[in-house]
Amino acid sequence: MQAIVLVGGEGTRLRPLTYGTPKPMVPIMGVPFLARTLHRLRDAGITDVILPAGYLPQAIVDYFGDGSQLGMKITYVIEKVPLGTAGALKNVEEHVTGSFLVLNGDILTSLDLGAMVAEHRRKGGIGLIHSIRVDDPSSFGCIVCDSDGCISAFVEKPPKANAPTNVINAGTYLFEREVLDLIPAGRNVSIERETFPAIIASRRLYSYTTDDYWMDLGRPDEYLQAHADILAGRMPMLQPPFPIRSYVEADATIDPAAQLGPNAVVGTGSTVGPRAVVRDSVLWDGVTIEEGAVVEGAIIATGATVGRDAHVHEDSVIGHYTAVPAGAVLEKGSRVGATAPISR
Repeated sequence: MQAIVLVGGEGTRLRPLTYGTPKPMVPIMGVPFLARTLHRLRDAGITDVILPAGYLPQAIVDYFGDGSQLGMKITYVIEKVPLGTAGALKNVEEHVTGSFLVLNGDILTSLDLGAMVAEHRRKGGIGLIHSIRVDDPSSFGCIVCDSDGCISAFVEKPPKANAPTNVINAGTYLFEREVLDLIPAGRNVSIERETFPAIIASRRLYSYTTDDYWMDLGRPDEYLQAHADILAGRMPMLQPPFPIRSYVEADATIDPAAQLGPNAVVGTGSTVGPRAVVRDSVLWDGVTIEEGAVVEGAIIATGATVGRDAHVHEDSVIGHYTAVPAGAVLEKGSRVGATAPISR
């Protein structure tokens, strides 16, 4: 079994974080999210991985190399132009040897990949789509299927009142290789709008619905919520007992007079000064929060500094190596930092 992890997106909704860091390398609890995804695959016995990359790919290559340090084989295929979710699969066709998993590079989930592989083999169709139930499906793609899970239709982002079901596409797929024959080459192709309908027109495609934790990490509020869920134990990643008020890397420095938490994550080499307050926030590596500064509900990227007595309000994002001046007040939803990708 191989796996394709879709890592080509620019992460526009996470800017300015993704000007300096490709979206798959954005850290979750201090570790690049792609690393956590690769560990999940390895734990499920899948060690042959293909990465169709396009945006800042060198950062990914430099970090993971050929995968041997993880006990894996990683093949990189660099997209010169964006090809969409299905176009990216077609573009790596020459490297695919049989059945393969597809994982969206920005989905955090507790899905048991081994169990999904077993379910696909039991069903015997051309593919299996992980799905979950949500309260409001209007922002997602709804899946219509029979009692055995065989899919008959997809409905993209229906109004809540008109949604045919609350079961949605959760972004992890398992396909037989012949699915690639249904994807046209050399252009941008949407797996949701083109490939899935083409599959169900002629073959049996199944839905695999579970109650696993699931979060799309594409927006700052979702990114922060994912960390809060991990600290609360809703997403299994840390050791119990839960909840954990804060998570601090071992070499971070927290002044005894600082107030940390709830839901504060402090990265490697970061410093939180006296009387500073950090709550409901994620600090990446090498961040400095100076004396008396307040950071609440914000994401602070690598190397940034929040000056003495400054106040960073909720839903704010501070980019790489950005300095917030002493006494400054960043209002709710502020975006401060680089306005272009950091050169490498």
